[in-house]
Amino acid sequence: MIKQIMPLSLIVALRFFGLFIVLPVLSIYALDMPDATPFLAGLVVGGYALTQALFQVPFGLMSDKFGRKKVLLFGLIIFIIGSIVAAVSDNIYMLLIGRFLQGAGAIGSVVSAMIADLVKEEQRAHAMAIMGGTIAMSFAVAMIVAPIVGGNWGIDKLFWLTAILSIMAIGVLFTAVPQPPKIVHTYSEEESKFFEVFKDKALVRMYITFLFHSSIMTMAFFIIPLVMTQSVDDGGFGWEKAELWKVYLPAMIFGLLAMGPAAVFGEKYGKGREIFMISVGVIFLGFLAMGFATSSWIFTIGVVLFFIGFNMFEPLLQSFVAKFAKVHQKGAALGVANTFAYTGIFFGGLLSGWLMQHYDRAVLSMVVGVISILWFIWVATMPNPNNRGNVYLPLDLFDREKVASLLEHEAIVESYVNETEQIAVVKFNKDMIDEDEVRGMLS
Repeated sequence: MIKQIMPLSLIVALRFFGLFIVLPVLSIYALDMPDATPFLAGLVVGGYALTQALFQVPFGLMSDKFGRKKVLLFGLIIFIIGSIVAAVSDNIYMLLIGRFLQGAGAIGSVVSAMIADLVKEEQRAHAMAIMGGTIAMSFAVAMIVAPIVGGNWGIDKLFWLTAILSIMAIGVLFTAVPQPPKIVHTYSEEESKFFEVFKDKALVRMYITFLFHSSIMTMAFFIIPLVMTQSVDDGGFGWEKAELWKVYLPAMIFGLLAMGPAAVFGEKYGKGREIFMISVGVIFLGFLAMGFATSSWIFTIGVVLFFIGFNMFEPLLQSFVAKFAKVHQKGAALGVANTFAYTGIFFGGLLSGWLMQHYDRAVLSMVVGVISILWFIWVATMPNPNNRGNVYLPLDLFDREKVASLLEHEAIVESYVNETEQIAVVKFNKDMIDEDEVRGMLS
């Protein structure tokens, strides 16, 4: 599994590193550009998410139809073009165009769908955790590198670095990423239509969770560099830009440490909903500290708490969507989920920019507090994401027509054939039936 997942994880890590590396300093630099306002700076921070939101579903659908690798290449090329435009920008509006183009290379759902293709569902949490871990590592490195490079040599160098890393990702795609297996399903054309991914209430719950998660992330990354570098008279702590790594480094260390237990309790012990609730509570406390801190160390504690809560979601979100989606819907469902995520990033950037332009960080913190309460109620009432299991049936022992006939039973969620590995896969509701009963229905 590691051999299959690591190249894809590396591609995602390289691409996300390019997005992450500008986040710690982008709001500051955007405000220094001609005609810039806090609102436009917020749009720059979250602007790439608007085009990400628009193109996640089309990219996911295209990958279901034309193949994952071709769509990944297309998305990476667009991302490179956007990075170059942002690198040569000399005004706020050209920078916005570059960010919009970066977002148009919306490959996140395609990579997640490809991982779901390559590994069994029981291993998917581990696979997604590996991908989440590589993203988190790229995140950690970006938090340290960005203030140093951006503070000393300028943000354009960060965008050039992003373009170079994306070219490297294309090399990894064609030298190390395996072809996904050939999957055969029996769904009708009507069942394969896009709107079907909205019929599963559990999937819809996950979509909204993505929205909450990403919007609050953007609001955090908007205020952290601003507050730390603003003068004391303006309500900040007067740090230098190049010193911001001192805040991000401990936050990322604790965030990474929180991912492992979250993955174990969320997947192995079936406590996904409880992990989500704890995460939201920790994020709430983090923003409370950031909003009302009177010293930089209290503010830093708030940043650490935010990163812990945020990272606890990372190994579970993509995995749960892939678990709920049917085999022919994975690309589309993950595309919808990522569309909600990037919509949240976009509006989170707009809202935080508007609030900081008209009010202050205390008001922003209270707004996040209200959002967190709504979010907590939302995840507390969601179904347990771990109530579905899989049976793997060798085709030399089981008749594929009999396997397909299982769909008539109310406890069977779906069945399909993996032609590459010559196995039939049956997904079932563990609250209604167990694996032995499924096998017994075929004897």
